[in-house]
Amino acid sequence: MDSIDPAHVPLGLDQGLTPVAGKAIDYPSGHRVPLHRHPTAQLLHAVQGVMVVSTGAGQWVVPPTRGLWMPAGEVHRLRMVGDVQVRTVYIRPDARPNLPAECQVVGISPLLRELILAAIEVPQPYTDDTRDSRLMALLLDEVALLPSLPLRLPQPADPDLLTLCQSLSEAPDDRSTLGNWAVQLGVSAKTLQRRFVRQTGMTFGQWRQQARLLIALEQLASGSKVVDVALNLGYSSPSAFATLFKRQFGVSPSTYFR
Repeated sequence: MDSIDPAHVPLGLDQGLTPVAGKAIDYPSGHRVPLHRHPTAQLLHAVQGVMVVSTGAGQWVVPPTRGLWMPAGEVHRLRMVGDVQVRTVYIRPDARPNLPAECQVVGISPLLRELILAAIEVPQPYTDDTRDSRLMALLLDEVALLPSLPLRLPQPADPDLLTLCQSLSEAPDDRSTLGNWAVQLGVSAKTLQRRFVRQTGMTFGQWRQQARLLIALEQLASGSKVVDVALNLGYSSPSAFATLFKRQFGVSPSTYFR
């Protein structure tokens, strides 16, 4: 994402009138929500479909059973993969101390999922010392326990590396090596590797592997077969892809969205 002045990005409609507010909205496949930000933190959760969320710090793929924590004021855009049913809560920054300070994909427990669904039904504004306020307080307790998950793809600021990363994302089956890219950019392979780690926190190979896995999530969510996804991403065999996928996500690609 290009450098954006947050002051020039419109605010969402939520204004933090209460510590926590819930909202439900459904999007058709392919829908895009343009750049915006919120005065509140946001916990995004899709009960159906996959969201791809982009900020200046990177890109996150958010499948069902997962959520995305978005700090207050973070400029972001969304893209929907499949028909997406978003259930989200807005959390005022002063609602609880030590809220997460960075974007992260998080696990959504069965309890938290039910609390999110219940929060959507709470009329605004609610008052203190009521069932509604206690429900929201329990939701905040669960938010404090959110486990972070490895579904982020960091984006470099360096123009040459950004072009390289965009090329890898657009052609995930491209098998060009770090040495091939170093020749194209007119630097040594060691120099390019150092720049990659400094800019993204990952080596070239780690970044490409993460990009392929997140693209795989998108394609699987769209109904593609595992064998087709493996070939689309340049893996030598479906079993090689499935082994790497299970190592990263803990389950096989054929069972991930069940």
